[in-house]
Amino acid sequence: MLTIPNLLTMLRVALIPIFVVVYFLDWKWAHQMGAFIFWFAAITDWFDGYLARKLKQMSPFGAFLDPVADKLIVAAALLMITDTYASPWITIPAVLLMAREIFISALREWMAIHGQSDTVKVSFWGKAKTMAQMLALIGLLSELEHLPIGEVVIPLYWQTLGFILLYIATVLSVFSMVQYIVAAKQFLLNPIYQRKE
Repeated sequence: MLTIPNLLTMLRVALIPIFVVVYFLDWKWAHQMGAFIFWFAAITDWFDGYLARKLKQMSPFGAFLDPVADKLIVAAALLMITDTYASPWITIPAVLLMAREIFISALREWMAIHGQSDTVKVSFWGKAKTMAQMLALIGLLSELEHLPIGEVVIPLYWQTLGFILLYIATVLSVFSMVQYIVAAKQFLLNPIYQRKE
């Protein structure tokens, strides 16, 4: 169980409370440091999957914990940006993204129970949504538009880019959700799977 990929996944879970505490510190660069921790956690997500395949250390524990760790830290980040910006333009897409994750997780669990996991496996559009969502959250958490270095101010526009990517992620989220529903439709509507009262 204590393989390198699993240790990276557990590290990502352990980073969640650190990420939240650092983000809300009364310190000038707290939000930027919180965004950095979130970025670091996102990088470990890529590495643990890569190493699991490369080292052939895939395990049931890793397969369970990896998506849980992702959803926990993303949910925390979405809640934090809704608190920081306190704007319906941020809150509405954040709620849609969280609702979609809960719905798809429930759908995948139901399909797995009936031996149809492959029907709702992660699609290209789902992966594109995840990438856009991660980049959006990094930009919005950082709140960086300009970086002052001495007397020089470097334009970054990460916050603006994060706002744009949040809406791209929301559109991709809804689109991929519809794809999953269509793929699972024949099983959801099949009388053989309906619960007997």
